[in-house]
Amino acid sequence: MIVPDTKWLPKVDGAGRSKYRALAEAIREGIVSGQLPPGSKLPPVRDLAYQVGVTPGTVARAYTLMTDEGRLTAGVGRGTFVADGPVRAPVQDVPLINTVDETIADFRSSRVPDVGQGRAIDAALVHVGQSHRRRHINYPTPETDLEARGAVMDWMSGTDIGAVDTDHIVLANGAQNAVVLSLLAVLSGPSPVLLTEELAYPGVRHAGRLLRAKVVGVAMDDHGIIPEALAAAYREHGGQVLITSPSVHSPTTITTPLDRKVAIAEVARSLNLTIIDDDCHASILSDLPSYRAILPEQTYYVSSLTKSVSGALRFGFAVAPSGQGADLRQVAQSAHYGVSQPITDVCTHLIQTGDAARIRQQVTDAIANRVRMAVNTLGSWDIRWREDAPFIWLNLPTGWRSSRFMAACEARGILVKPADEFALPDDKAPNAVRLAIGTCVSDARCLEALREMDRMLGNPSNAMES
Repeated sequence: MIVPDTKWLPKVDGAGRSKYRALAEAIREGIVSGQLPPGSKLPPVRDLAYQVGVTPGTVARAYTLMTDEGRLTAGVGRGTFVADGPVRAPVQDVPLINTVDETIADFRSSRVPDVGQGRAIDAALVHVGQSHRRRHINYPTPETDLEARGAVMDWMSGTDIGAVDTDHIVLANGAQNAVVLSLLAVLSGPSPVLLTEELAYPGVRHAGRLLRAKVVGVAMDDHGIIPEALAAAYREHGGQVLITSPSVHSPTTITTPLDRKVAIAEVARSLNLTIIDDDCHASILSDLPSYRAILPEQTYYVSSLTKSVSGALRFGFAVAPSGQGADLRQVAQSAHYGVSQPITDVCTHLIQTGDAARIRQQVTDAIANRVRMAVNTLGSWDIRWREDAPFIWLNLPTGWRSSRFMAACEARGILVKPADEFALPDDKAPNAVRLAIGTCVSDARCLEALREMDRMLGNPSNAMES
C-alpha cells in the first residue's frame, strides 16, 4: 500500500493519454470506491513519483487537477489530503467590470467614450416604447429577432466574414456571452481544453472557469500567435478550440496580418481545431478577412455594439460556422431563451436609422484623439499603440516593476492594469501595463494623469514619495 491504512495501489497506464491524467483518474477512482477515505494523507510528490514510476511533475499535475476538482485539499507545510466533502475551488480572478468613479483617472477598463450616445439610446427607447408591438409580451423567437439579425448583417457589411446569411447569426447579451455560447457549442468531454494567446483578455479565463475548461496560452510574437507554437501547444495539451483576437489584440494592440492568419488557419484545419474570432474591439472596419472568411467551416465570429456604441446595451452576436447556425441557436435558447426583445428592437432601430454608425464614428474619433494625447505625452517610452485601439501597451523602463508602478499610480488617484492580469496562471507576465484611454474623466484630467505617469516613469526611485 502507498497510503497508510488503505488498500490503494494506483495503476498508471499512459497508453493513449497523458500519465498525469491516468494518475488523476486512479486517485479519483480510489476516492469514489472508498479506498481513499476522507482525510487520508497522500504521499509527497517525490515519494509517489518514485513509487509509481513517473516524474514528480506528473504527480504534481495530477494533484493539481484533483485539487481543482475539489477532491483533494493542499496546504503549505501540511501536505495533500482527500477532501472531507465537496470543496469548491476559490474563485479569484480579475473582475471584468470596474465601478465608474469620475473623481479618479481609471485606465483599467476599456470604456466607450461618452459622445452623447445616451441621448440617442433614450430616443430609441421612446420610439420602441411607442411602437406597442405585441412581441414585447412573449418570449423572443427566431421570427421576432429576424429583423435584428438582418440589422446585424448591415452592421457588418464592411467586414469580410465570408458567405453569411441571417441563419448564421445568433444574438447574445454582449460579446462575452457570445463567446460562452460558442464554447458551449464546441467543448465536450470531462476535461475540455481551450487555447488562446499567452497574454489574453481576462474574460477568456472567466469563460474557461465557467465551463470547467483548462485554458492554455500559446506563444506570440509581434504578429500574434505563432503557428508552430499553436501546433506544439495542441500536441502537449490537446484542445478543441482556439480563442483569439486578431484584429485588435488586448492588451498589446497587435493586428495579425493575412499571411499569419492563413498559416494559423491551416494549423487549425489540420488539427480539426475550432476558432473563435473575437472582434469586439474593432471600432472601425478592417480591410483584412476574418478567420471565418478563411476557414468558414470551423470558425465562429464574435462581436458586439459594446466597444463601439455603448456597454449598457449588452447586445452582441456570434456568426456560426457554415451550416451550424441552427446548432448555435439551440445552445442560445437552452442558455437564456433569447435576448430581451425590447433591447433587440432598440439596437435594431439604432442600426437602421444610422445612429449606431454615427456613434461608432464619433467613438472612433474620440479614441483617436485620446490615443494621440497619450502618445504625445508618453511617446518617449516604449509603447505600442494604434489610433483605432482603445488602449496603449506600455513596457516599463528599468527601475520599475508593474506591481510597484500600479501601486505608485494608485497613490496618485490613477488606476492602471498590470500585465499580470492578462497572463495565464502558468505563463510569465512581461514587465508592462495596459492603459485603456477611454477613461470617463475629462480630457484635462486624463492629460494630467498621463503627465504624472510620464514624470513617474522618468524617476522610479522617488515615485513612491508623497
